Amino acid sequence: MKAIDTNVLVRFLVGDDPRQAQAARHLIETTPVWLPKTVVLETEWVLRHAYGFGPEAVIGALVRFCGLPQVAVEDENAVVQALTWSAAGLDLADALRLASSPAAEAFCTFDRKLATRARRAGAISVEAL
Repeated sequence: MKAIDTNVLVRFLVGDDPRQAQAARHLIETTPVWLPKTVVLETEWVLRHAYGFGPEAVIGALVRFCGLPQVAVEDENAVVQALTWSAAGLDLADALRLASSPAAEAFCTFDRKLATRARRAGAISVEAL
């Protein structure tokens, strides 16, 4: 198994550099790969801010990629939950922090919008301070 970096995942998804995209496709299609959750988070940011993709397209692409049989995802349950909450309107970074805190009785923040969105999405208890 080989871990992949954000730039490999972005090339695989976007294909904007033909040589690198081919290398990324070959690696991912022929080798089991490990996807760190930080790469999921950074890829979402890159696709939205550097490439201008909308949140639905980005989350959809990440969900499909994580579902590939040769892809193992770090903290898979948290990543899947975060992608689900993000599809329901939470920012992926916020959703991943929430999903990575299952043992906590509450997630505390000064961000009232996050608390409201998290409640709507069914996330763990979020307390706005």
